[in-house]
Formats: sequence, structure tokens, C-alpha cells
Amino acid sequence: MSKKGGRRNREETTSARPGESELIARYFAPLATAPGARKLIDDAASLGLEPGRELVVTVDMVVAGVHFLSTDPPATVARKALRVNLSDLAAKAAAPVGYLLALALPGDWTETWLAEFSAALADEQMRFGLSLYGGDTVRSAGALSLSVTAFGTVEQGRMLRRDAAQAEGRVLVSGTVGDAALGLKLALGQADAAKWGLSREEEAFLRDRYACPRPRLGLVEALRRHAAAAMDVSDGLVGDLEKMCAASGVSARIEVSRLPLSSAARKALAADPGLVEAILGGGDDYEILACVPAAQADVYRAAAREAGIEVADIGVFAPAGHGVSVVGADGAPVKLSRPSYSHF
Repeated sequence: MSKKGGRRNREETTSARPGESELIARYFAPLATAPGARKLIDDAASLGLEPGRELVVTVDMVVAGVHFLSTDPPATVARKALRVNLSDLAAKAAAPVGYLLALALPGDWTETWLAEFSAALADEQMRFGLSLYGGDTVRSAGALSLSVTAFGTVEQGRMLRRDAAQAEGRVLVSGTVGDAALGLKLALGQADAAKWGLSREEEAFLRDRYACPRPRLGLVEALRRHAAAAMDVSDGLVGDLEKMCAASGVSARIEVSRLPLSSAARKALAADPGLVEAILGGGDDYEILACVPAAQADVYRAAAREAGIEVADIGVFAPAGHGVSVVGADGAPVKLSRPSYSHF
């Protein structure tokens, strides 16, 4: 095909794309399933709350090349954009209700991309019991970017905060940590799965943990009953624990030997002990970090296990003055050059 013909085909494809109103009606109005969303025909939506409940709101933006790979398929992008927000709701012990979506599309967007993206959102809504309530769609002058504002409800005055951690409380974290950071290294070509001794299945597992977070909504009831404070781990375990300690006026001590690691992460760490820094500070875990009173720790872990989620006790909170200290498997202090991911 000649260059001229190829250019003409691209122009025809662009001119055939729907306008904003048709785009919304075709791909996003079907996601507005709640009555208050009114099929997105209005400029705003309404949401009623049951007596004794309050609204919990969170927002996260994800940008191609920063929070996900530009080559990620649209379904993966949709899931990550929504799930990172659901992780925040889980950490607040809130039940998800709905979300707003602001979508900035690059100039080369296609209807095929949008169809796969919206279909994935529909699947996620069914999985987590959500509705789209509205948003905005614009053209981006640069990379694809999305902003999701998610909201849930919690019993009045019972939202878990990060500033209520208590000295002598136990430091507990859900799932496994470090998988996403290792998966990103593999995806970017910064590491070799063979040198880490990983099977193809283990490499795929780590890559998927970066691409598709698992919001721990199954922990909501256990957190509500037993935790004093909680937050999700998005920027790195140590860095986020430092944020909780600073907000609460306490310190913490965690032990590397207690970290919950997947079999893939254990293999990688055994092959390259220097990966402990990525595991502790790499980010994108989207697990729940909680302060649980020592007397409630075993009960919390049992309740989490009943919900199908393992929770590990990795250390203890202490009075203020020491930040976060990390003790290695050999008993020596672990110093991190970067305890968390930072955008700036």
C-alpha cells in the first residue's frame, strides 16, 4: 500500500469516528446502571445514602508511560484505573458504590480500543457491584490519561484513617508484597526471569501483579471490626508505612523475614538479594497495611482468612521518634536509598 493510500485510510478512519455525544451514548451510557446516573443524559448525577451511612470519596489518575505501559491492552488499562481506587475504598473499610471517569484520549484513539475498554469496565462493575455516575471525555495533546473518582459508603464515623495507628499495635499487611515492582522490572527489560530462576508461569504472575491490582474489598468487614488504622500500599511498603507513622505520631519496626512473599518473589530475592529494596519500596502492591491492636491481631487474621485473604504480621508500632526501621533476615538494619515511589 502506498504512503498516500495509507494516509487517506487513516484520515477516513478518523473522520468516521463518533463525536463526543455519540461516543458517550455508545460506550459509557450503558455503564450508568444506577438510577441516579440517569444514563448520563444530564450534567450531574444524584446519590442517596441510607440513614447512618456516610460517603467516602477517593480519586486517582493513571497516565500511559507512568502508571501503565503504553502497550497495555485497553482492558488492562480499564481494570487498573478502576481497581487502584477500589483499593483506597477497601483501606477505608468502605463498600464501593460507583465512580466518575475523566478520560483524555490521544489523537490516534480508535473505536476498537474504546469498545474493549468499556467492555472491561462493564465486567468490573459486575464483579465489584458498581455503576458509572458520570465524567468527562476530552482529547489529549499527549499521552492517554484517565482519572477515576470512586465513592463508597461506610457506617457514620467508622471510616478507617491512617492517623489512628497506636503504639504497641501490630503492623499487618495483606497478600504478598513486591510482586508488582518485580513485574515492572521484567516488563521494562530491567531484569531477566531466567537469571531469577523463574518459570514462565511465575514471570507471567509477576507481570500481571503490576498490570492488574487486586483490591482487597473482602477485608472490609475484618478491618471495620478489628483495625485501628489502615491505608493501601501504592507507593511502597516502607514509604507508605512512614506516612502512616507520621500521621499518627508513632514509629514502627518491621522484619524482612516476616514479609509475605510469593514463591516467584522468593526465587527472585534468593537469586538477587539486592531486590529487597524493590520489594520494600517499589510500590504498586495495592495491599492493605493496617495497625491492629495486639489482642485483636490473631482474630483479624482469622477473619481475613475466612474471606479468602491471607494477612501477615510483619512488625510492631512504637512511640514516636524513630520513623520506620527495617531489620534484615540477619538481624542487621536495612537502609533503603528510596523507601517509596515518587512522581516528583
